[in-house]
Amino acid sequence: METVKYFGEVKNVGYISTRLAGTDGVSLETAKWAQVFEEVGLNCFYFAGELDRPSEKSYFAAEAHFTHPEIRDISEDVFGVSVRKRSTTEKIHQITRKLKDDLYQFIERFDLDLLIPQNALTIPMNIPLGLAITQVIMETGMPTVAHHHDFYWERDRFMTNAVWDYLHMGFPPDLPTIDHVTINSFAKRQLALRKGVSATMMPNIMDFENPPPPPDDYTTDVRQALGIGDDELFILQPTRVVARKGIEMAIELVSRLGKKAKLVISHASGDEGYDYQNRLKEYSEFLNVDTIFVDEIIDEDRGQTEDGRKVYTLGDVYPYCDLVTYPSTFEGFGNAFLEAVYFHKPIVVNKYSIYTQDIKPKGFRAVELDGYVTHAAVAETEKILEDAKLCQEIVDHNYEVGKQFFSFSVLRERLKAYITDHMQLRARA
Repeated sequence: METVKYFGEVKNVGYISTRLAGTDGVSLETAKWAQVFEEVGLNCFYFAGELDRPSEKSYFAAEAHFTHPEIRDISEDVFGVSVRKRSTTEKIHQITRKLKDDLYQFIERFDLDLLIPQNALTIPMNIPLGLAITQVIMETGMPTVAHHHDFYWERDRFMTNAVWDYLHMGFPPDLPTIDHVTINSFAKRQLALRKGVSATMMPNIMDFENPPPPPDDYTTDVRQALGIGDDELFILQPTRVVARKGIEMAIELVSRLGKKAKLVISHASGDEGYDYQNRLKEYSEFLNVDTIFVDEIIDEDRGQTEDGRKVYTLGDVYPYCDLVTYPSTFEGFGNAFLEAVYFHKPIVVNKYSIYTQDIKPKGFRAVELDGYVTHAAVAETEKILEDAKLCQEIVDHNYEVGKQFFSFSVLRERLKAYITDHMQLRARA
């Protein structure tokens, strides 16, 4: 393992985020980066308010989580208003100092050479954490790669606020020892326009060099567990239930197909409430679509519910579906699109901006919507579902495109070149 050749003096890398656990995009991409780093002999360590990484490599700081009661109070006090209370400012400073102490201990405990904040300097879910990271970097001069997934200006709920001073200071900061990485080209351009900060674009990836294993005995009853009959289509919407996922389009598509089918929505709404889910239930009833919400039996690990039902992973479920719908109106990248490609499934996708700019040009074949369902899209979907040879041709083609542009090997080579170049520049500075 030629670590020095690739990464100069870097041996120990520290990832920092609000949460590094579960199947959210930030946690998944952090794991992929860590896998690539560890392949060349680097040691990876983790700092967050929720962790599922090895305990001997982790530093837990409760206040780092965006659901910590005091962090939630701060967010409620500063977003949706234009003036903040003095007591809120004092609370932000108090928690920032606590998290700074934690970060210094994290660096010291694991003798870190490089910090990689994962979205913690990007979206202000935890303002004290972003400020603490910024101050620690400024005070130590630690080499840092800030990996950005979702900027605050991409979310309407952050645009009315009483923390513009903090957003300008730390989301993200423009410091001499920080290099910035975005997951799409639009974010790269916006970062340059808004902050005068240059960045490298590195897209999200999947392990296309290693195809998914065939289903095992545990999953043979997936369709039965989901209540899908042998004569029904299994259409999978592998997302959370939030408005920007555009799930109404999936419901309308299923309705217009006119076939016996179930639309299965894999994940819950999370902390964004149930109004949208109730809206989808009403819309499904209106269009006579059998839409089922199965988040209780789909999780990151296999297991059992309290009432004795089997719990499956999303990877357990993908092989049994006939079609994947992904009609999002906005995504930072599009992990679910790559997952569908990885599991050799045909896809219906809405042409959200990042798909149009960074994914579609690579040559993927998908049924495309442009904000609404058309007769042509319905007819194309029907053709793919009815023509097994055409379907196989499409999914095989997409897999090869994914392997060429969004594989671990692509990330591996980009990270080697990126870190090597930047560490050499640091050494000469």
